[in-house]
Amino acid sequence: MTAEALPAELRRAIVQIARTPRLLVACDYDGTLAPITLNPDEARPLPESVGALRSLAGLHETTTAVISGRALRDLATLSRLPAEVNLVGSHGSEFDIGFIHALDDKARELHRRLEAELEQLVLDVPGVSLEVKPASIAVHVRRAEHEAGRRVLADVHSGPSTWEGVSTTDGKEVVELAVVQTDKGRALDILRHQVGATAGIFLGDDVTDEKAFARLSGPDLGIKVGDGETLAAFRVPDTVDVALVLGFLLEERRNWLYGESAPPIERLSMLANERSVALLTPDAKLTWLCHPGPDAPA
Repeated sequence: MTAEALPAELRRAIVQIARTPRLLVACDYDGTLAPITLNPDEARPLPESVGALRSLAGLHETTTAVISGRALRDLATLSRLPAEVNLVGSHGSEFDIGFIHALDDKARELHRRLEAELEQLVLDVPGVSLEVKPASIAVHVRRAEHEAGRRVLADVHSGPSTWEGVSTTDGKEVVELAVVQTDKGRALDILRHQVGATAGIFLGDDVTDEKAFARLSGPDLGIKVGDGETLAAFRVPDTVDVALVLGFLLEERRNWLYGESAPPIERLSMLANERSVALLTPDAKLTWLCHPGPDAPA
């Protein structure tokens, strides 16, 4: 498949955002970079998406990030994404491996109480599992019998979710209880502020990604993966199309920054007089010039 498989309006939007001075490219992991699997430990990102994210991160004034509900340590281990890609775990509450040390004693005690209570709620319910993270605990019901899973989710919402200091995030076949405020939209804002992005693109498939879509405005671009109601302006069917989007964005961003066939800098020639400096390509095309003086804008 090629980028032509993407809707024409989406392609035009990607071409436009690729021309922003400072670009932030962020996306969800499960269901976006990696297909949804029955066993979460088998969810591997598509190589084409990983390659595009890495190449985008290597471009001038371009930042890439993955904002996932997974614990940061698990996300790094499972995804094996290159170091150039920023990782944010636990729905935006983990920005680095040492995050657990930032929890105060009250939050740690609440976390221990949550774990004990949730272990009792899921006891003897086949297919339900707990994912314990540094600042939260996720209750997964994807592999449970439907009615049993609904009962567990209802018990969680009527029980521990109501506790003071607990923040609840609902996803597809999962509910996560955190002892800190978690929000993918907030994480997106933090990243945007850190890199001074003039526009951002976010791709996601889950209901938790809607908080990130809600923060997009102006030149930003939101892309929903799969079915369901969304605040995103555009939609693609699956993770294969995510790879197409990232690949097309890379091509357009690279072309805008460097030209379609930019020669390496060592092949450029410099011409100068006492007032101006210019760079010429091997075929004598003017590619850069500062005027009227050497300290003037190019």
